[in-house]
Amino acid sequence: MLQIYNTLSRSKQAFKPIEPGKVKMYVCGMTVYDFCHIGHARVMIVFDMVVRWLRASGYEVTYVRNITDIDDKIINRAIENGEPIAALTQRFIDAMHADSDELGLMHPDHEPRATDYIAQMQGIIGRLVEKELAYQGDDGDVNFAVRLFPQYGRLSGKSLDELNAGERVAIGGGKRDPLDFVLWKSAKAEEPADTRWKSPWGEGRPGWHIECSAMSCDLLGEHFDIHGGGADLQFPHHENEIAQSEGALYGQNHKADYQPFVNYWMHNGHIRVNEEKMSKSLGNFFLIRDVLKNFDPEVLRFFMLRAHYRSPINYSDAQLEEARSGLLRLYTALAQVPALDKPVDLHSSWAKRFTDAMNDDFNTPEAIAVLFDLASEVNRTQGAEKSELAHVLKGLAGALNFLQRDPTVFLQSGSRGGDEALDAQAIEEQISARVAAKQTKDFARADLIRKTLLEQGVVLEDKPGGITEWRRA
Repeated sequence: MLQIYNTLSRSKQAFKPIEPGKVKMYVCGMTVYDFCHIGHARVMIVFDMVVRWLRASGYEVTYVRNITDIDDKIINRAIENGEPIAALTQRFIDAMHADSDELGLMHPDHEPRATDYIAQMQGIIGRLVEKELAYQGDDGDVNFAVRLFPQYGRLSGKSLDELNAGERVAIGGGKRDPLDFVLWKSAKAEEPADTRWKSPWGEGRPGWHIECSAMSCDLLGEHFDIHGGGADLQFPHHENEIAQSEGALYGQNHKADYQPFVNYWMHNGHIRVNEEKMSKSLGNFFLIRDVLKNFDPEVLRFFMLRAHYRSPINYSDAQLEEARSGLLRLYTALAQVPALDKPVDLHSSWAKRFTDAMNDDFNTPEAIAVLFDLASEVNRTQGAEKSELAHVLKGLAGALNFLQRDPTVFLQSGSRGGDEALDAQAIEEQISARVAAKQTKDFARADLIRKTLLEQGVVLEDKPGGITEWRRA
């Protein structure tokens, strides 16, 4: 049975969907004012993996990942660029989709945009005002009254006395309590017309937190199975989502045994770069599209999933090269093994080990270790057994979206972009020259060509029948 680490309970729990056989999952997506970086890549890759495994396990999954297309950063960037909000956000939405497609990730079933859910947000805010959990301040903002929601702090494990509001959000003049957070921001005179909407509380725009409650509840219902996102969102964003969503349902009389907004909360770990926090000011900020200029997308996916999704990852080119070497080992085991057209035997000992790992809170490091053990076994065997084991290797790896390409194509692809086609042609020419040297018994030249290519990262393998194959080291 699948076990999921639930941030809310701080423990692994047996996964029991609300509706048997079906899973409703919401993941916090991107704020689209710039290109996606490798932190975004981890969120996309991790929850792509989760959805794939749930579906491979027989669940019917509804996967929702939102787009934040109205936000202070978006407004500031649009003003800097002198362009409409919609033009800015659409450009970066298109770029996000291009990055996701390049990474080989599935599209969510629904990808709602915040600006399409203004009415739903206002509806939730209205219910909170009616239940006296929200109020309009002197500055026109509508705020959530945190101290009136008795369950606040349950997700983060923080008590109200421990919270430091100054670290979370600037204290507005209209707040009754520094812990309160904004649900609706009153429009400022200097802000463009395309950043404001009419509301019962005057013109303005939604706060960041309210959008996810509105979109998730509209598409998945007021009680759904899984909510995911990066560890940085656990507090205050997800804490605030619980407060406003359950507050709108139950008001101030919310009790611990009431039906929760979400049953399982999942958070992926942070990414560090050379053991430092990733930030633009440190110059260690990497965009997905820049990384993919130098590394195959499957290498980046493999790198991300070699670590458990809840663990922090240290990112570096050396780590990516190590991931590439690992993929080379796996693809090498599949090379020159006839493909079998039949389902994978899910009752084999290999499949059981793999499944047990994945059902243990999506333990991809252990699942990948099974793939390496299986590859070693493929390399040791011959004949029909070799083909059968290679078939199992490819089939199990497919659950993680690995090893589905032609092995020769992957093995001959380099870690550098741009010149691979020319490099391949040059390699083939050198192989032809080596064959010619061997035919004239100039073995010294043949050996020199092999050595030179090896120094350039190209391994030659002589096969029966005078055939020479090559792969990148």
